[in-house]
Amino acid sequence: MKKKTLTAVVVAMAMMLLVGFSSCSTKQHAINQLENFSYELRDHSARYSVNDWQRAGEKFLKIRQNISKHELEYTPEEKDRIGKLEGKCAGYMAKGMKEGVFDKVKAFGNELKGILKGILNAVTE
Repeated sequence: MKKKTLTAVVVAMAMMLLVGFSSCSTKQHAINQLENFSYELRDHSARYSVNDWQRAGEKFLKIRQNISKHELEYTPEEKDRIGKLEGKCAGYMAKGMKEGVFDKVKAFGNELKGILKGILNAVTE
């Protein structure tokens, strides 16, 4: 009888440890997702299309939902890190959109300049 009780206690403790570890790794996974997303935005957002921006917005919301599931589990330090990463994401989004739009306007401006030169050349011939 003692052996069965001891075995049950050991199994229960092992299960609690597994649940605890999986909970920590899940909350850490959400932070890692946010960090990786910030790198993605930093490195590629200047070349995003409209569809890319839509997917990025959806991905950010999904990551935020995942983080929200663990909101009560995060330490103050983890919450600070999450805030910094979210700030980086917002900054990279703003910068990427600005650079992407500027490049498109610049390219269109060059095309427009070429059109005007072509018109002037045709008129003066």
